[in-house]
Amino acid sequence: MSVDYDAPRVTPEEEPNSGFEELKTEKSGRRETIADVDETELADSFELPGADLSNEELLIQVVPVQADEFTCMSCFLVHHRSQLAREKDGRKYCKECES
Repeated sequence: MSVDYDAPRVTPEEEPNSGFEELKTEKSGRRETIADVDETELADSFELPGADLSNEELLIQVVPVQADEFTCMSCFLVHHRSQLAREKDGRKYCKECES
């Protein structure tokens, strides 16, 4: 934000209070647009860490490592071969772990 240092200074007593009125009307206008959401419905959509998920079933197709991919021996993530930084004694390391 630029400041005009050549402009005459205004003391707080001389400054108009129109800014306060504008803020007040904006704030009251915002309250009307907020939808009323039931807190229990909102809380049901969140999963807590450590929650018991033993009765949940996951339907995920596991794809084995492809020919152009490798598993990093440091972070154990599967990366594309373009991310290969170093191979030592048959162990491959990605660029992220080597940096």
